[in-house]
Amino acid sequence: MNSSAHPLAPGLVVAVDGTSGSGKSSTSRGAADRLGLRYLDTGAMFRAMTWWLLRAGVDVHDPAAVAARCGEPVIVSGTDPLAPTITVDGTDVAVEIRSDEVNAAVSPVSAVPEVRARLLDLQRAVIAAESADGGIVVEGRDIGSVVAPDAPVKLYISADPAARAARRAAEEGGADLAATQESLLARDKIDSGRATAPLTMAEGAVHIDTTPYSLDEVIDLVVALVEDVGAHR
Repeated sequence: MNSSAHPLAPGLVVAVDGTSGSGKSSTSRGAADRLGLRYLDTGAMFRAMTWWLLRAGVDVHDPAAVAARCGEPVIVSGTDPLAPTITVDGTDVAVEIRSDEVNAAVSPVSAVPEVRARLLDLQRAVIAAESADGGIVVEGRDIGSVVAPDAPVKLYISADPAARAARRAAEEGGADLAATQESLLARDKIDSGRATAPLTMAEGAVHIDTTPYSLDEVIDLVVALVEDVGAHR
């Protein structure tokens, strides 16, 4: 539902980057809904690719093997912020891509340049199609720096590691807090240190530390920022 107080210029792209467990996805979906924009979860695309590679029996720790097969699956992302979908070769994999097996394999797959190049093309195609119509909120780890560097709104969302771990553990039904925090920090290290499209705060991005805020408060902040930029384009 579009409850934006100010009319937004068409073609608006909002790039949202940040760390795991910082509320990036919930914030992006909530803001897109409030603003009447579409939504793209690029992380789900990497998870979908990882799921397919595992199903195909590809060694995800062998970059050459991953590169050789990553052009095969047909990955389609739905962009409704209230009900985002992800399919691989026509199969809904929204549940399967959140499995422990995919969690453990997605970082090495995401580090393969050929995977990033393939999904970059898909991501830019979705952005072009949706922004031609109205606008889109795109979330990931390299959106403002690589995928959509010309986005008029760039955000970097983070939170204190303990807060992130608590949120992620709650999402996972009471997972071990210490283990969850260790996993998140390990993922940060991998994502920030990879050679291709590392996690970084893009030039010109607004940094939002979500630690002291509720989800609704963070969405309010994002909506206000987007409306301010979008109304003056």
